[in-house]
Amino acid sequence: MKAYKNISTFDQLKEVEHGKTGTESRNNYEEKSQMFIISEMLKNARTSSGNKQTNALIEELEIGEKSGKIRNFNREENLNELKEKFQK
Repeated sequence: MKAYKNISTFDQLKEVEHGKTGTESRNNYEEKSQMFIISEMLKNARTSSGNKQTNALIEELEIGEKSGKIRNFNREENLNELKEKFQK
């Protein structure tokens, strides 16, 4: 509990829980967090889209994500790209 007393930001909490940026634990946490965000965006796009091609693409991305084949990505680029595709 001592480690949590002086925490006032989310970044500080992440550092206590998962270590400094660049550590294996922190990198794993960041990767899983980004995969969760993308999966939620995909779910949202799937439920709001009746387009069969879009749904097929979403399924492929979800399979790639679950299998670990979608791993290294630039968070901002990918999130913006997904937003653009599914907001049209």
